[in-house]
Amino acid sequence: MHLTTLARHALSRGRTPADTYALLARRTREPLPSARAVCLALTIPLAETTRRLNDCYDALLADHHPGDETDTGELLEALGVFDIPKSLTDTELAVVDQLLAAVDAHGSLRPGHHHGLQRWFTTGNLTTAYLSLTTTRPMPRTGDPARYWTALTTAGELLTTTHHSETRIKYALAHCRSQATRTWLS
Repeated sequence: MHLTTLARHALSRGRTPADTYALLARRTREPLPSARAVCLALTIPLAETTRRLNDCYDALLADHHPGDETDTGELLEALGVFDIPKSLTDTELAVVDQLLAAVDAHGSLRPGHHHGLQRWFTTGNLTTAYLSLTTTRPMPRTGDPARYWTALTTAGELLTTTHHSETRIKYALAHCRSQATRTWLS
């Protein structure tokens, strides 16, 4: 049976992508084709699958050791290799642009936070990305606080056009407006 078909079957039975990878890698002893099969079964386009697997090949897939399949699958999942990309609307793309402007104006965002943002952008979880940035203060020496809070205010306003009843966004937007006003008055 084709590996992608096996992966689809395992996923349809409720296995996680990490478990599915481990199952295939144990069976085939071939980590790269197993990871590729899981990505393709999740309908991640081949070009994107290839890019993602190339990014982690040397660290996770090049040197296979029997018994490491479960750990490797969990790492692949944690790195976002199995994240299903969401097609974003024009408004959502504008939100991402504003969030990226805020990241740029932050001055020194932690690598783990940056990685989380990239995953949320990929999966379309923009509310979580927005809220995570609204609780982070920009670096006063290396960042641009006025630009940071202005970008987050714009992102929040865009999000409220599609998430009318999301109370968390409304509170975060009020906070961003307050911070933007405060930085302009300083």
